[in-house]
Amino acid sequence: MASDVRTHLTVTARGVGRSFGTDEVLRDVDLELRAGEIVALVGRSGSGKSTLLRALAGLDDGHTGTVEVHGTRAVAFQEPRLLPWKTVRDNVALGLRDGRTRAVRALTEVGLDHRADAWPLTLSGGEAQRASLARALVRNPDLLLLDEPFGALDALTRLSAHELLARLWREHRFTVLLVTHDVEEAVLLADRVLVLDGGRIAHDVPVPLDRPRRRSDTAIVALRETILDHLGVKT
Repeated sequence: MASDVRTHLTVTARGVGRSFGTDEVLRDVDLELRAGEIVALVGRSGSGKSTLLRALAGLDDGHTGTVEVHGTRAVAFQEPRLLPWKTVRDNVALGLRDGRTRAVRALTEVGLDHRADAWPLTLSGGEAQRASLARALVRNPDLLLLDEPFGALDALTRLSAHELLARLWREHRFTVLLVTHDVEEAVLLADRVLVLDGGRIAHDVPVPLDRPRRRSDTAIVALRETILDHLGVKT
C-alpha cells in the first residue's frame, strides 16, 4: 500500500437509515471519510455507532440509503472472535490463499509473531486484540473499521494498543473509522470526531493537532470538554 496520504474519498454514505421494528436507530446519515484519515465516532449507548459501522462494513444489508466504499475493508471488534480450535497463525490466515506466510508477516507487524503457534485461549487480552488487528491487516485494507477494539483492555494495555494503532496507521496510511465510548481516546487518536445523536451525525469536530499527543495538553483537554458538552455530559 502506498505510504502517501491519498486525497480521494474512501467512504461515501448518503441517507443511511436503519430501523429495528419501530425503533429508528439511524436517520438519513450522510458521511464522507477521506483516504488516510482517522475518524472517531462517539455517542451515547444505543445511539447507533455499531449499527453504522456494520453498514459501512457490509455486514448489514437491512439499511436504507447508499454506502460506497472505494477499496478493500477489514473489521476488528471489541471481542477478538478468535476460533479456539485454530492457532493464532491459522486464525489470522483464515480464508486466504497463501495465508500462513502473510499471517506471519502481519503478526510480526503487531509484535505477536512469537505467539503464532499458540492457542487463542492462552493469549492475554492485549495479545488477543493484537491478533485481531493482524487478522485485519493481513487483508491490506484501504478502510479499517474498529468497533470499540480497546474497550475491554486495562488502562496500560490500552495505551500500548493506542501506540500500536498509531504506528500501523503511519506505516500503511489506511483510512480508519474508530467507534469508541472513550472521548479522550477519540481526541488522542483521530483527525475528526463525529458525534452521533438522535440517529444522525450531530457534530463533526476537527482535531487539528500534531502527533504524538499528550492527554494533559490544554488543547486535548479543551476538545474533550467540547465533545462531552455535545454529548450532554457536564464536566
